[in-house]
Amino acid sequence: MAYNELVSVTIVTYNSGRFIKRCLESVLEQKYPNLEVIVVDNASTDGTVDILEQFADRCQVFYNNENIGFAAAQNQAIGLSSGEWVLTLNPDVLLLKNFIKELAEAGQVDPKVGTVCGKLLTIRASFDLPDKQLVDSTGIYFTPMLRHLDRGSQEVDNGHYLNHEYVFGATAAAALYRRQMIDDVAIQNEFFDPDFFVYREDADVAWRAQLMGWRCIYTPDARGYHVRNVLPGNRRALPPEINMHSVKNRFLMRIKNMTPDLYRRNWLSITTRDLIVFSACILRERSSLKAFWYMAKNWKRVVAKRREIMNRRRAKDDYIASWFSYQPVSRPAPRPTARTLARARASRS
Repeated sequence: MAYNELVSVTIVTYNSGRFIKRCLESVLEQKYPNLEVIVVDNASTDGTVDILEQFADRCQVFYNNENIGFAAAQNQAIGLSSGEWVLTLNPDVLLLKNFIKELAEAGQVDPKVGTVCGKLLTIRASFDLPDKQLVDSTGIYFTPMLRHLDRGSQEVDNGHYLNHEYVFGATAAAALYRRQMIDDVAIQNEFFDPDFFVYREDADVAWRAQLMGWRCIYTPDARGYHVRNVLPGNRRALPPEINMHSVKNRFLMRIKNMTPDLYRRNWLSITTRDLIVFSACILRERSSLKAFWYMAKNWKRVVAKRREIMNRRRAKDDYIASWFSYQPVSRPAPRPTARTLARARASRS
């Protein structure tokens, strides 16, 4: 089977010299025939630029004068792209050769599928496989505490997650987004929220997309590898700036997307987690207190975004609440077939 809508691969680099060469090589070796590759560099200083120059004849490369953050730079790359689908890709991801083909075909099973994700496995920073293969992500899910986690993260890959399923959302490390959905859910003409700068912007998009009636599908046939640096258990090893954005973005995401019904159902879990986060900021991670100042300073803008999201919300309360669980929630999804792809081609002609 083949489905040949144009797919734009958008990559943001920032001091990504360790990874970007092999990442781009894996993209350019894809068996999917209709690709464009757009790279935006956020003022790297580690030699990334020298590596990108080697790909200038095969990719569109743009250089920013400063680090504007992952979210804003991805918006920039998406704005420069022209594909019917956009694959956001981290530079520390390595794709197997059928990855984009399988994602693109899975996206045709349902016109309300706005996001497609595959099976990411862990890999060392050297791009060597670990002795024991672990799952990195098969989609993201939310708990009643409003934590978002990667489905299957750090589980031994023993042949599970083999079914096509609807999941809540996808990690932007390797997520395929339908252009129609990008345009539909954008707020103030921005798909990823630049207020997030870095981290959690993909969960924010997933939540907003669900509110606006879009679905995310997982296909086990698309496989890749990801170097994961940010995990729930290694917070103390991360730079203070990253931790501050993590705190800030947790509350930004909730202010924008949480409905009164969802809060009513989960208020005890949410409040408990909030007290834990706030206490940790006061007692152990005071550099993250800047997150609360940021929210106070930008309150009007954030509330304006919330107002627009709520005005455009299509999903019912029961449906949204059904996704928030301490165990990952998924629902059966159809596999792409020759008939599915033929119907999709006919709809374009």
